[in-house]
Amino acid sequence: MADILVFHHALGLTSGIAEFAETLQANGHTVTTPDLFEGRTFATIEEGVAYARETGFGEVLARGERAASDLPEDLVYVGFSLGVLPAQKLAQTRPGARGAVFFYSCVPPEEFGTPWPADLPLQVHGAEEDPMFMEEGDVDAARAIVAAARDAQLFLYPARAHYFADPTQPGFDSAAASEAMDRVLAFLERI
Repeated sequence: MADILVFHHALGLTSGIAEFAETLQANGHTVTTPDLFEGRTFATIEEGVAYARETGFGEVLARGERAASDLPEDLVYVGFSLGVLPAQKLAQTRPGARGAVFFYSCVPPEEFGTPWPADLPLQVHGAEEDPMFMEEGDVDAARAIVAAARDAQLFLYPARAHYFADPTQPGFDSAAASEAMDRVLAFLERI
């Protein structure tokens, strides 16, 4: 079983993120879900990103690092959209990472000053018809990591919404979300 640190998306620490964490816990994993927005939640991605911008993306990353500081090093880092930023940074730069799972986003590893660790297992999950993932560089960053790493996978789902796997969001795709969860659970079992 794994110790997992889950970072929420731009809507904040919502019930959809809590439900994801509860599923992992029900499968025997230990899950920590820090609140990078200090209790705030938002109705739209734009509102959440505006809050992150106002707070400072550097501060959001620092909150993620503080959340990890009292946890063991051999974590699996999970990030949803905006939460991929602290998850990816920690996976790449904090010693001892066991694996990483990114939903809806991925950034070029150079953003954090180091290449993706070649032996660090990774899964990236995105929607084929999500313009944010497909047209803003995320899928390209994911493909580059997958090509360079020994154990990395990119999964594209026939879904439209950015938050396709979040049951609390309008665009939720139950078939894609179920398949993604099955893949995440299988990934956690083997790493």
